[in-house]
Amino acid sequence: MSTFSPVPPQSTGSELKILTYNVHSCIGTDRRIEPARIADVIAQTGADIIALQELDVGRKRTGGIDQAHAIASLLKMQAHFHPALHVEEEQYGDAILTAMPTRLMKAGPLPSVGEMRGAIWVQIEMAGIHLNLLNTHLGLRGIDRVRQVTTLLGREWIGSQKFQAAPAIICGDLNAVPSSPAYKMLARHFRDTQLLAARRPRPTYPSRLPILRIDHIFVSDGIGVTSATVTATPLVRRASDHLPLLATILPGAAITRKEAAAEVKYFQ
Repeated sequence: MSTFSPVPPQSTGSELKILTYNVHSCIGTDRRIEPARIADVIAQTGADIIALQELDVGRKRTGGIDQAHAIASLLKMQAHFHPALHVEEEQYGDAILTAMPTRLMKAGPLPSVGEMRGAIWVQIEMAGIHLNLLNTHLGLRGIDRVRQVTTLLGREWIGSQKFQAAPAIICGDLNAVPSSPAYKMLARHFRDTQLLAARRPRPTYPSRLPILRIDHIFVSDGIGVTSATVTATPLVRRASDHLPLLATILPGAAITRKEAAAEVKYFQ
């Protein structure tokens, strides 16, 4: 039975908790399909904004449930979902959940071979500050990841005026270790929260015996990072084949008068 108890968002404070989590279609390492268990894991982190990957929506293999909105409902949040894969009534993709005011800016596919990949970008309002958050799930092949990151850095996504006008967070299951070309491409523009935190960086995959650091949260210059932690309780190790990564940030540190004026301009 689920022990879920929702944690109210802290949208009025100066700190913001960001979680990225590949939920493996809510199929745990014990083979049980439990969206409520994923909601339990998320609730225990106290995250304000959650980036999820590998969600099933209307798929027979997981009982036809809309996992994105089921988890959001348990957390008393809203969900923005993008299906990287859409076959008839079945969908599979990524989502951003939060109880804070949001505006969907873009959701779309990324160049892929084999399994389709995509990204979703929202702007979040926090105490008068607008914050960009982009969630993605990159491919398994290095050549595909480079193409996908190149697309994300282009003018339709990160390179756009509206994205550049506000502080930003890039997160997701990148399938890329820090020595990989795709990771290094992003690291040239953004900062890895695990490297900014006081603790030694921790791997996130596989959940039972993690050895690979492939789930990441990057932030733009000026955003403060007070902590970055990988949760690995017995519940978390059972809930998915990935461990969730939580970063506590200070988005207000990145706002200058010039940036604030730019935000007003692009939201008019």
